[in-house]
Amino acid sequence: MIDASTAKPDTAVVLVNLGTPESATAAAVRRYLIEFLSDRRVVSLPPWLWQPLLRGVILPRRATPVARKYASIWMADGSPLAVYTRRLAEAAGRELPGLRVVEAMRYGEPALAAVLQRLRAEGVRRALVLPLYPQYSTSTTASVADVLARSPELPTRLVEDYHRDPGWVAAIAQSIRDHRAANGVGEHLLFSFHGLPQRLVDAGDPYQRQCEAGAAAIAVALGLDDGQWSLSYQSRFGAERWLAPATDASLDALAARGVRRVDVIAPGFAVDCLETLEEVAMMLAERFAERGGELRYIPCLNDAPAHARALAAIARRALDQWR
Repeated sequence: MIDASTAKPDTAVVLVNLGTPESATAAAVRRYLIEFLSDRRVVSLPPWLWQPLLRGVILPRRATPVARKYASIWMADGSPLAVYTRRLAEAAGRELPGLRVVEAMRYGEPALAAVLQRLRAEGVRRALVLPLYPQYSTSTTASVADVLARSPELPTRLVEDYHRDPGWVAAIAQSIRDHRAANGVGEHLLFSFHGLPQRLVDAGDPYQRQCEAGAAAIAVALGLDDGQWSLSYQSRFGAERWLAPATDASLDALAARGVRRVDVIAPGFAVDCLETLEEVAMMLAERFAERGGELRYIPCLNDAPAHARALAAIARRALDQWR
C-alpha cells in the first residue's frame, strides 16, 4: 500500500467528470454543447453533415430551453456538477495525504488537457486519471483516453471503471439505507442509468453489462429480492434505438401495476447534475405524480465521506500497481 510518509509529492490524482456550462445562460450552454456534441465519441456523424445541423438547427432551438433547465437547479456556487466535483476532489485529497488531488472536466472548465499541462508545469511527474464514470463506455471513458493520448508530455494511467468496486458498492448501498431510514421504504427501487445507443453495445461496448452487474451487486448488498428492484436507462436523445427499458416507460409500467411509492437512484452519476436533479427528481417525479405515484429521488454520493474514501482506495490500488 502507499505510505503517506514516502509518497512522492510529484504524483497527482485527477478526478475527471463530464463537464457543465459555466453559467445558466443560453450563450454558456451553447459553448458547452458545441464542444460536447462535436466529440466524435458522442456523435459519430461526419462533421460536414453534423456541424451545420448542430449549429444551424439544434442549438438555436435548444440552447435557451436547456439554459432554463440549468437555472432550475443552479446552486449559489455554480453548477451542481462543478460544485460537487470540486468538493469531492477536496475530500478525496484529505484521504490521500502526500498526493495532489485535483478535478478536471472532459468538456468545459477546468479542461482536462489544460489541467495536465498545469500539473506538469508545477513539477508533477505522473498523474493517475480517474474518470468519475463507474461504468466504462466508448462514449465517455474512451473520450478521456483520447485526451491522454494527445498529452504525452505527462505520463498518465487511466482507471477504466469501478462498477463493482466493494467500497463504491458499499457506499451506494448505505446511501440507500440512510435515505430509507429517514423517509421510509418505497415499494420498489429503480436504478436509473444514463442511456446509450444500442449500436454501441452491439459493437462491443461493455457499458450495459457493467450497469447490470453494478446494480445487481448493490441489490445483493441491500439483501433485495429480484422483484424488489429493477434497472432502466434515461436521457435519450436522437431518433436511433437506445438501451431499454427507458426510465420513463419503467415508471409508467410501475404506476400501471399499482405501485405508488418508488425510490429512484442514479448510481452511474458520481455527483448530482442536470440529468439527476432536473430530469429525475423534477421532471420524472412530476410525470409519476400525474399517474398517482410518489417518486422519491435518492441523491448521488456527491462529496460524502464514504464516496471520497472509496475513490481514494481505488486510487491507492491503481498507484500500487504503477511502479
